Amino acid sequence: MNVLFVHQNFPGQYPHLAQALAQQGHRVIGLGEKANLQKRPDLPGVTRIGYPTPQPGHQNTHQYLRGFEGQVRRGQQVVRSLLNLQNQGFIPDLIYAHPGWGELLYIKDVYPHVPLIGLFEFYYHGRGQDVGFDPEFAAQPPLELDSLCRIRTKNVNNLLALEAVDFGICPTHYQKSVMPLVFQDKLTVIHDGINTTVAASDPQAQLSLPSETTTIVLDQASEVITFVNRNLEPYRGYHTLMRCLPRLLQERPQAQVVIVGGDGVSYGAAAPPHQTWKEIFYQEVQAHLDPTRIHFLGRVPYSQLIQLFQVSSVHVYLTYPFVLSWSMLEAMSCGCLVIGSRTPPVEELIREGENGLLVDFFDPDAIVDRVHQVMAHPTRMQPLREAARNTIVKNYDLQTVCLPQQLTLMQQILSSAPANLA
Repeated sequence: MNVLFVHQNFPGQYPHLAQALAQQGHRVIGLGEKANLQKRPDLPGVTRIGYPTPQPGHQNTHQYLRGFEGQVRRGQQVVRSLLNLQNQGFIPDLIYAHPGWGELLYIKDVYPHVPLIGLFEFYYHGRGQDVGFDPEFAAQPPLELDSLCRIRTKNVNNLLALEAVDFGICPTHYQKSVMPLVFQDKLTVIHDGINTTVAASDPQAQLSLPSETTTIVLDQASEVITFVNRNLEPYRGYHTLMRCLPRLLQERPQAQVVIVGGDGVSYGAAAPPHQTWKEIFYQEVQAHLDPTRIHFLGRVPYSQLIQLFQVSSVHVYLTYPFVLSWSMLEAMSCGCLVIGSRTPPVEELIREGENGLLVDFFDPDAIVDRVHQVMAHPTRMQPLREAARNTIVKNYDLQTVCLPQQLTLMQQILSSAPANLA
């Protein structure tokens, strides 16, 4: 069987599925942007093909459409690559594609009879989800109407992809719930999966943090508060975390706060020119902090991230109603006690007082109170840590749950393809 994966940053969410199919003897090709592929290691048995980086939308294009223009250009690059594959005799039996950057737009025009499975992470809403959730950054009239129109237009790529695919996958039930109802029958909920063998508790774990005068060694006997984002920004509650630190460090004089994340923007609006959200909110509270107890690590290798979770006393995870981060699941798999925001993506996994604790996203004092509660009663909180790991092992383990679900869905699609695609 020939299987094609299309993702601008291949393998993206597909490394385990692509390798599993290659190990079964199938011919597997991963198509992605050439510049991104060069930064990634090879996957055994998987052939990678790169296309040139497409041009972004032009500055003279209407601002609502610049993103879509870039997606169209990327879709065209994918088409050129698919035609080259056709000329070489490669006809896929199954195609997996992530629509987020436009790759999926024209695949069906090249391969109209091949089952196409899309991975759908989020459908944008002008009201009721991430946009406008945080009043500190919500657009006000008359810009509010402009924001609503922009968000509606932003879904053009999503809508075309949802219409084009034969089947779709969403990582969580929350993410499926925000998709248009008319397309939800196409969608199946399967998470990407967590390697719970690697992301596991280790009583002997240590993490060394360099400081100006010495090296701090953290272990499970230390008071360690962790916070992890791809980038430090409001969508993931970085501003709320920083506002809780003055009181938190005062009430927990032995605590060390370790923060992982870059200076850029993954979601939402960029910081004002020549500034970063990281610095804006750090400077807001800097005068009331002991900088020797706050450790910004930037982005770290995965192995170090797991070490951090293994020594963490409390992991704070905050998010707007948006895509759920892998890091929260990895923290739970390591037996972290997660204090999460009471927002729908988090509430899907964390049950208050059973496998974690929930707080209001906007309430720094509630976070401090919860952290203090955990630190003051570590033994009492141990069942929550064990339940957190059990939640991930039972429902999100890569090898025993998610990958088998992916393979089962694939077989169902292949067996029903002639009827569905007639």
